[in-house]
Amino acid sequence: MKYKIGYIGLGIMGKPMARNIMKAGYEMVVHNRSRESVHELVSEGAIEAHSPAEVAAQVDVIFTNLPDSPDVELVALGENGIIQGTHEGLIYIDNSTIKPATARRVGGKLAEKGVTMLDAPVSGGDIGAINGTLTIMVGDSAEALEKVMPILQAIGETITHVGGLGDGQIAKAANQIMVAAQMVAMGELLILAQKAGADPEKVVQAIRGGAAGCWTLDNKPHHLFAGNREPGFKAYMQAKDLSIVMDTAREYGIPLPSTAVNTQLFNAMLEMGMAEQDNSAVIGVIEKLADVTLKTQK
Repeated sequence: MKYKIGYIGLGIMGKPMARNIMKAGYEMVVHNRSRESVHELVSEGAIEAHSPAEVAAQVDVIFTNLPDSPDVELVALGENGIIQGTHEGLIYIDNSTIKPATARRVGGKLAEKGVTMLDAPVSGGDIGAINGTLTIMVGDSAEALEKVMPILQAIGETITHVGGLGDGQIAKAANQIMVAAQMVAMGELLILAQKAGADPEKVVQAIRGGAAGCWTLDNKPHHLFAGNREPGFKAYMQAKDLSIVMDTAREYGIPLPSTAVNTQLFNAMLEMGMAEQDNSAVIGVIEKLADVTLKTQK
């Protein structure tokens, strides 16, 4: 059976993900608050819808990719939300990064209507979304995951069933701890190298093949050296994700000392007017503290 798919939330991540599902041969119904992305995908063969309820009523599997927990609750459970158009057997896959408690609450409400929800946050940034190489962390029904696995394989390269509903979001919180740590560490090492008199580009070349090697050093320095701090993954979204991490840590009484500092640095980005820049642009906060600016290529 070839499922009919719905996708709600066509931003930097959602639009290329929806497009890759379409390229895999699935019929697609799309909805987004701003209509430009909807019209773009309609021109490529998608069907336009004007509310989440309208999408849900037409499809077998519905995805959302939204900014934050309140957005998911509104789209899933609010007026003209998914719950208003739902039907028995619908599978709902949320690619947003939200609080685990929100995923569990929304999934519980939809289960009363015969809907199975998978919380399935993603990692890999806009590059992974465009190339279909995302990492996807899935919570809840292993049976439902098996049904939709071919669809997820159109957008992701590594798909892991983590556990129950909300556990995908816990995995994403853990992921964002590491992402923030890498971005901050990269900013610190680049400024250290430059202010101490070394060439930051050569320092990166020297260390990325050793124990310091990571996705961030492979993908971000060349953008910074070129003076490009455009997203990518926006700083305000990184700050939002870290607030989810810290809220979850408080809920369970978990000390996260380094993440607490990194959260402050990303919040400082927002205060400094860098909310729309890439999360790697946290180096700008380090620059301010060190009173030095990273040299860029001419």
